[in-house]
Amino acid sequence: MKSLKKTTLALAIATLPLAGYADLKPLEDAHMGNITGQAGVTIELETRVTMDEFRYTDEGSLSVKDIEIGGANRTDLFAEFDDPAIRPFLFGETSDLIDNIKIDIDVLDDGDAQINVFPLVAAPIDFGIRTGSWTLEGHTDSTLIADNLSIDGVFTELKINIDTETDVLNLQTLFAIDDMDMDMPFLALGIRDLRLTGANYDPANPLITQLGAKVDMDVYNGTNAAGDSSLAIDLNTFEADMQIGQVLVGGTSIGSIALDNLSVQDTALRVYGH
Repeated sequence: MKSLKKTTLALAIATLPLAGYADLKPLEDAHMGNITGQAGVTIELETRVTMDEFRYTDEGSLSVKDIEIGGANRTDLFAEFDDPAIRPFLFGETSDLIDNIKIDIDVLDDGDAQINVFPLVAAPIDFGIRTGSWTLEGHTDSTLIADNLSIDGVFTELKINIDTETDVLNLQTLFAIDDMDMDMPFLALGIRDLRLTGANYDPANPLITQLGAKVDMDVYNGTNAAGDSSLAIDLNTFEADMQIGQVLVGGTSIGSIALDNLSVQDTALRVYGH
């Protein structure tokens, strides 16, 4: 974050001489139209978020407690990258912060907005997500549907484009999960050691460029089956490999699951109130 502080200081110093120019006038639109080559805005970010409870209420409520979103804070992510000469350069330093993030924001000549999120240095951006209980609550009854959610992973790319001609937000990302655990008590079901990687990723011959699962989706104001306005989400592409180390039923392991070259395409979702 030192570079952010230096940039802020430089901007503050650069504006000081303007105070002495009392005759400065705003540029007219015609003059503004002749200014080209603007570079957009870059933001460097590090953050950690905690929340005691998230609650959605309709007639009853869904409560999610003890939410934490930050860095994975692990030195053994994707342990198959075990070459000590290159591992520090692949994954960099780790902490409980989501960091190593650079956000480039550009508004193009046609009005389209492009937001690109990349690592500051050539290393994947690690993240960790933790939650406590997920509970459905009614006036008289409640059900614990999930508990002990834990996800450690990385993402290497996030691109967002807002098209002014079609009014569509397109999102593309590459991400991978090294370990995910979760309990679903109302089903007596548990998931341990879930891994999600790119469809062409081979742990025996790991390549960082193939690590991430691919997601491409469009989000926009669409119509539902009745012709009414709704939040439209079109999943154009989802490509991944998935392994689940253990599936627990009643606290006992019943085995593992592997999905090779999982591909989900042309999937449309419409969300609206009723």
